[in-house]
This record gives sequence, C-alpha cells and structure tokens, in this order.
Amino acid sequence: MTYRCLLQMVLLLCFSTTALSRSYSLLRFQQRQSLKECQKLLGQLPSTPQHCLEARMDFQMPEEMKQEQQFQKEDAILVMYEVLQHIFGILTRDFSSTGWSETIIEDLLEELYGQMNRLQPIQKEIMQKQNTTAGDTIVPHLGKYYFNLMQYLESKEYDRCAWTVVQVQILTNVSFLMRLTGYVRD
Repeated sequence: MTYRCLLQMVLLLCFSTTALSRSYSLLRFQQRQSLKECQKLLGQLPSTPQHCLEARMDFQMPEEMKQEQQFQKEDAILVMYEVLQHIFGILTRDFSSTGWSETIIEDLLEELYGQMNRLQPIQKEIMQKQNTTAGDTIVPHLGKYYFNLMQYLESKEYDRCAWTVVQVQILTNVSFLMRLTGYVRD
C-alpha cells in the first residue's frame, strides 16, 4: 500500500515538473499581460508636479537593469521574482500623502501577487537545484537598490514628491520585467 502511494507521488512530481517546464510559453504570456496591466494601473495614478522629479537621486540601480544583457531562463525567473517581491513590499507602505486611489493600488498589488504566485513553483524548483547562476550575483545588487528606495521614502517621510520619484523607478522596473519576460521560453 505504501509503495503504491509512493509511486503515485513520484509520478505526480515527475509530471508536475514536466508540466511546469513545458508551460513557459503560457507563463510568459500571463506575465506580459499582467505587466501591461501594471503599467496601465501605474499610469492611472495621478501625476504630481514636475518639480518633484528634481528630487531624484541615484538609487544605485543595478547595471543589469539599465542595459540590455542576455539572461538564461532560470536567471530571468529568479530576478523577476525578486523584483516583484520588492515592488510589492514598497507598495504596501504608507502612500496616504499621494492622493492615490486605494483601489488602484489594491489592483496593482493583486497583479503583482498573481505574478509572484505563477513564478513561485518554478523559482523554488530552480533554488532547489542550488546551482550558482548569474541571478545569484544580481540579487544582492537588487537588495541594495530597493533598500535605497525604502530609505529614500522613509527619509522624506513618505511625502508626495518622494512617492513620485519612486513611482518613476517602479515604472522603469516594470519595463525591465517586460524585457526579462522575453527570456522565459520553452
């Protein structure tokens, strides 16, 4: 009896891994659609005066985000997951001074959460293999970049201008995620 259950579990794991690896095209499509929705939602947030953009600073965005480079599918997934987690974390902060619609932010968080849920099983599978990849070298740079964004928001006491600067950064991040999505292929 135990052998039969064990065999069924092994077969299920084999098929689910195969199904995951064969569904990269679907994942890429879903991620792109969701990222387009995120761009649309970010665009619906009210803009603030141009002088706010003068308050920008160098957040030490990783070079990998600024310039075109090649990513392996696994690296792209690891980096995408990390970026989505950080953006989600930022958007759960106090944005009350912005005049932004809570409904739009909730919809945006829902889209980000959905993306992370779709990526998580594959991300876990990649992490279990524990091979050092290019994604491993980018992730610490991402952590520093997002730490700098959070420090900036805190130092400006989450004021409207600080959120405008961060909103521009998030839009840049979403564009980067769109590029990364292109590397998620079968």
